[in-house]
Amino acid sequence: MTNTAHSCSKTIQVAPHSWIEDALAIVMGCLLISFGIDMLKQVGGLTGSTAGIAFLLHYLWSFSFGSIFFIINLPFYYLAIKRMGWEFTLKTFASVAMVSLFSELHPDFVHFSNLNPLYATLFGNVIMGMGFVVLFRHKASLGGVNILALFLQKNHGIRAGKLQMGVDICVVLASLYIVKLPILFASIAGAIVLNLIIALNHRPNRYLA
Repeated sequence: MTNTAHSCSKTIQVAPHSWIEDALAIVMGCLLISFGIDMLKQVGGLTGSTAGIAFLLHYLWSFSFGSIFFIINLPFYYLAIKRMGWEFTLKTFASVAMVSLFSELHPDFVHFSNLNPLYATLFGNVIMGMGFVVLFRHKASLGGVNILALFLQKNHGIRAGKLQMGVDICVVLASLYIVKLPILFASIAGAIVLNLIIALNHRPNRYLA
């Protein structure tokens, strides 16, 4: 009975996402991520990956986060094209562009008059983690370390969440002389939470659509 069920499961055909499903999901994922970024910006918080680098440069030089984030992702598209294909690269380019734009537009519509820094840093990363899972499941990312992490997971079985967790903690620690210690500790905790969400919800062969 077990063998029969196992053999039948192999014949199940999983329908891929349509382009409309991909487009809607990527927009929603980008809205979630950019909203989490806006929460972090309002309390001076940080996260990891290329977004974390953009935060550091934003705090150091007061350039807009969206512009910095878009520019520092440009070199990684070569790896994406060579290793991940044009579909992934175009989706990622669109995702980076939307997050760059949305992160600058959110403050025009939402502003918190009383936002606890610890809550904002942790919950902002939770929201971002959910957005990343949506993007990954629809074969997109936010460039930078995301591209490297997904490439290593696809080709070498290294979990994307684990790699990003290590990189993200290093990025947050690099901000030691830029942000206050309470925000720094909260940002480290937030980066861990974000990557745990990815590690638990995005595993090879778990999600097939």
